[in-house]
Formats: sequence, structure tokens, C-alpha cells
Amino acid sequence: MHLDREHCVRAVQSKDARFDGWFFTAVLTTRIYCRPSCPVVPPKPENMTFYPSAAACQQAGFRACKRCRPDTSPGSPEWNQRADLVARAIRLIADGVVDREGVPGLAARLGYSPRQVERQLLAELGAGPLAVARAQRAQTARLLIETTALPMAEIAFAAGFSSIRTFNDTVREVFALAPSELRARAPKKAASAPGALTLRLPFRAPLNPDNLFGHLAATAVPGVEEWRDGAYRRTLRLPYGHGIVGLTPKPDHIACRLTLSDLRDLPVAISRCRRMLDLDADPVAVDDQLRADPFLAPLVDKAPGRRVPRTVDEAEFAVRAVLGQQVSTAAARTHAARLVTAHGTPVDDPEGGLTHLFPTPEALAQVSPDSLAMPRTRRTTFTTLVGQLADGTLHLGVESDWAEARAKLLALPGFGPWTVDVIAMRALGDPDAFLPTDLGIRRAAQELGLPGTPAALTARAAAWRPWRAYAVQYLWATDSHPINFLPV
Repeated sequence: MHLDREHCVRAVQSKDARFDGWFFTAVLTTRIYCRPSCPVVPPKPENMTFYPSAAACQQAGFRACKRCRPDTSPGSPEWNQRADLVARAIRLIADGVVDREGVPGLAARLGYSPRQVERQLLAELGAGPLAVARAQRAQTARLLIETTALPMAEIAFAAGFSSIRTFNDTVREVFALAPSELRARAPKKAASAPGALTLRLPFRAPLNPDNLFGHLAATAVPGVEEWRDGAYRRTLRLPYGHGIVGLTPKPDHIACRLTLSDLRDLPVAISRCRRMLDLDADPVAVDDQLRADPFLAPLVDKAPGRRVPRTVDEAEFAVRAVLGQQVSTAAARTHAARLVTAHGTPVDDPEGGLTHLFPTPEALAQVSPDSLAMPRTRRTTFTTLVGQLADGTLHLGVESDWAEARAKLLALPGFGPWTVDVIAMRALGDPDAFLPTDLGIRRAAQELGLPGTPAALTARAAAWRPWRAYAVQYLWATDSHPINFLPV
């Protein structure tokens, strides 16, 4: 997964932050592992060894560096650009499946045996699913220790540990400090409301927040999402309860304020927010490839680092994509808001105007088609989609096989290439999804001198692979639609 030894050594010697999360440097003399950009004097090359994951470092007996804190690195971009077994497994582990269902549950979701999943992860990551989940629990524990005043016993169980002893032993082993010592070293912070956490979400620079937050704010469903005081806020449906998150773009991180009804949902909430904002992307690799096209180069040079705005709930986005078929953004928001008011789960938001969780497919499957203010054919599309989502015939999630999910979506009545590709891009996370029939894309292509017909544009876009979803963001940026601008 990671680069060859020569490239790794060079990245460490130059302290290149672009490779943070791609691989980890373990120092044989100190038994410490670091991110490539660690600010300390680089060790001698003969004392370096490299691992593809923090879990592999920990399993080999190395402890995390106290200076560069490798556990806070952005995630590897590999897992968001692939749909193979390992990538899907990593996304599921980040979503807390191993902690809730164990390795057998992880394997069942992937359609493989536990032994096959273990073998594949060991081959590529140097650690099995239990070790990867353990590393995530350690990271969550550190976060709670340093950002809350919760008793250590509550932190242990919120982070997913089965006992306080296991929690203590793991924290000492990974960070070479007892939990109480970690808390003593953390900067003092103002007291937060119960259940509220203030976090920093790292990313690889550059990041252009305009289209990312502009899109989320412009399409926000009233009651579920809002733009308030420079932050995008929304409700989250989580495995153990619900949450409300506020995300504010900063020059070197995303400020994240989370209020959770159950702290066990913390790692899942963070993972879903990072995925929604595409924070684990490698913008340098994406932009370098797109910049090779002379028609796209000026767009990339003008505003590098565009991300693909995604979602925290794949089924929710699929429903909203159907509501948005052949209508304006405002009309789609109105349709969605009516469903939210009538069928969403109410929540309390003392800080703003959020009122509901988006309705589940099961709730929407009970909606009378006659109550839907849309053409009859689209009613059929809507009811078929929510019915299949509710009964499990169609499943859209982080573990989805992209090709299989596309085929199932295309088989639904009223689903054409545009709807399928926009779901693939923003819900499934396919970085190569492309929308050659989109009106905004065709207008942009004409303005730039690119081929105007969908077939010709698709042929031209072959050179942009596997980053065509990012090319879509740059092409949309030629329009004056509010989705391209950071709200004020």
C-alpha cells in the first residue's frame, strides 16, 4: 500500500506532510513510531522501518510519538478511492462495526469468511481487524481523555473497551503514558456542556472550502441541516443514539463541535463527518492529474484542493437524489423538509434551529404515495427505492460494492445514469463517478471548449480517471450557483 523504502526515507527526511497517513515510520532504536512530518530530527535511515498502519506499528511493539501524535494523522486516501475487500473492511471498522458486531459481523457484511478478511488485512495493513479496531479505540480514548472531564471508567466504555484494565493497559502500551498522565499533559480547556465535544479534524492541504461547504449549505434540508454563525450544522443518526455536529472551516483544520446522546458513538460520528467532508483525500495527487489537461489547468490553479461533498447517511442521500430529479434545488429542499416534518424523529437542539433526524427508509416506506407532491412516475421511483432500502433488497453503505450497487440502482424504475452517478459520487464515495449528462457540466464544457456531447465528453474525461468526481467539482465551479461559494 505504501511507497517503496527509498521514497519513504525521502519523505521522512523532508518532513513531507503530504504522506501523513499514507505510512508510518517506526524507529528501531527508540521503539517509537511517527508520522512522516514529525518535527524531531529524522533518525538514521538504517534505524527506520515503515508500516502501512498505526495498528501494525502497535502490533510490532512500537509506541506513538508524543511530539507528532501519529494517531491524529489524516486517514490514508487509499480507503476512499477503492472498493475492494480491504478498503470496504477499513471503512466498516471506522464505522464501529467490529466493536458492535465483532469480526464475524464484519465478515458477514462483506460476504467473506472471517479467516479471509483477516488474511487480506494482514497482507495489506500488517494488522488484522481486531488490531485495527484496537488502534481506533486507543485514538478515541485519547481524544476523550484530553477533551473531556469524564471519569476514566466512563471513557473506557465509551471508547469501546470491555474493561477498565484493558483500557489502562492499551493506553500505556500505545502512548507510553497512563490515562491520568495523558490528561495532565493536555491543554486546559473551558468546560463544555454535558455531552459536547470540541475537536480538530485534520486534512491534507490544500483544502478549498467554497464548494464543499457551499454545496452542503445550499442544499440543506430545513430541520436537519443549517448554516449558522459560519458553521455547517446537522443532525446525525448513530448506532447508539443521535448527535448534532457543527463543522467550521479553518486554515489548517476543520473545527468540529459534537453533541452526542451516547458517547459510544464518538468514533462513528467522527468517521462519518470526515467522510462527508472528504478530509482523507490526497488533493496534490488529484490536482496534479487534472492539471495535466490544459482545459482544466486554469480551474485547478485558480482554486486548488476542491473536495467532493459527500454524506453521513447513504440511504438519506439516495432519497434526496430522487426528490431532486428534474426540479430546482429549492423545490427539492421543500419536498425533503415536508417529509422530515411529517416522518422524521424529533430532536432537541438548544444551540440552533435543528429539529429532526431525517426519516428512516422504514418510516418512508409507510408514506402514502398520494401524499407526495410529485408526478406519478416519480412517486413510483420514490416508493420503490424506500421499499427496497427498508426490506434490505437494496443496501447502500460504506461496505457497498460500487459496481453491484450501481447495477441495482439502474434496475429501479426512474433511475437513469445521472441519478445513479450522483449517488455513486456523493453517497457511495466513488472518486471516479462522472456526470456527462448534467446540465451544469455540459454548460461548463462548452464554455471551456471541451466536447459538448455526453459521449464525446466521457471519452475526453478518460484522461482524468480515477478522479473524475473531482473534475466535476472544478467544472461546476465555472457556474454562479450558490453551491460554489462559501456562505456568508
